[in-house]
Amino acid sequence: MAAFRLLFRQLLMVFGLLLLAAPTAMAQQRASRLTNGPTTLLTSDSVQLYVQVAGQGTPCVFVHGGPGAGSYSFEKLGGNRLEDKLRLIYYDQRGSGRSASPRRPSYSMARMVQDLEELRQQLGLERWVLMAHSFGGTIATAYATQYPQRVQALVLVNAVLDPPASLESMVQYGTTLLPAAAQPNPGLPMMQRVGMVMGALQQQKLAWQLQFSADSLAARASRVSRSVPANPDFGTQVFSGQLPDYGQDFVPATAKLPMPVLNIVGQDDRTTGAAPGTFRFPQQQTMVLPGKHNSFLEQPAAFRQAVVSFVQKLPR
Repeated sequence: MAAFRLLFRQLLMVFGLLLLAAPTAMAQQRASRLTNGPTTLLTSDSVQLYVQVAGQGTPCVFVHGGPGAGSYSFEKLGGNRLEDKLRLIYYDQRGSGRSASPRRPSYSMARMVQDLEELRQQLGLERWVLMAHSFGGTIATAYATQYPQRVQALVLVNAVLDPPASLESMVQYGTTLLPAAAQPNPGLPMMQRVGMVMGALQQQKLAWQLQFSADSLAARASRVSRSVPANPDFGTQVFSGQLPDYGQDFVPATAKLPMPVLNIVGQDDRTTGAAPGTFRFPQQQTMVLPGKHNSFLEQPAAFRQAVVSFVQKLPR
């Protein structure tokens, strides 16, 4: 169990560090319920989700990665640069970050999508922009598939839409960073190879190279993430293999999503698996930035410019 908890924390570092002014009076009245500050969403199955609203402008909900990383790191390392132009809605998914866990394990993709929709309804928004980082891309894509009329646009930041491909890519890249004697047998099961690669990278102090261009950036991200409580339940459920929803490829679903999409990609990001070039969104544009898996931290000015420019050009 201790070894599994260590593996989970390592994986969490890999994947986690990793609206609109509506035209009708009714929509405007609903939007007025969106006020800045911390709040709590009590879901329909009685789970308390932590929510923080900050900034001004087009409402934009941030769907964090991990799985289970929470939204705090992005809020302090990337989202804060957007708050003069966007009303950022940071929420921690159930069993993640500062949010509570359900009494019984309830982490299906359908439930995660329902949490997002209940949040939108509680905030009184007609539509919003979804911004998703890393593993959060799967949840954002699933939400947009079920509620396309509620999504003004998608902003995908170093997004993972095919989790199995992401794991394979991460393991392959991690293996190249290791000396031959420490490399796992490629014939071993995937999760076993993940554990072996992560353990060896940690031992040799090379794990930061999986998603950061410099160890100083990795250290900064780690300090921020450790400054708030972390709920490991959701991530534990995913990495234990008990949630088949998260083992599927969400790329095919992109072909039927009509909203504008901005893909922000790290030029040397080796952990996302399926590249944005394989995404099939009818209205998509891709911005490639130097760096790896955390473009908002590695290229803050270019990240801000790309997001702000994209959102300001959205149809009203």
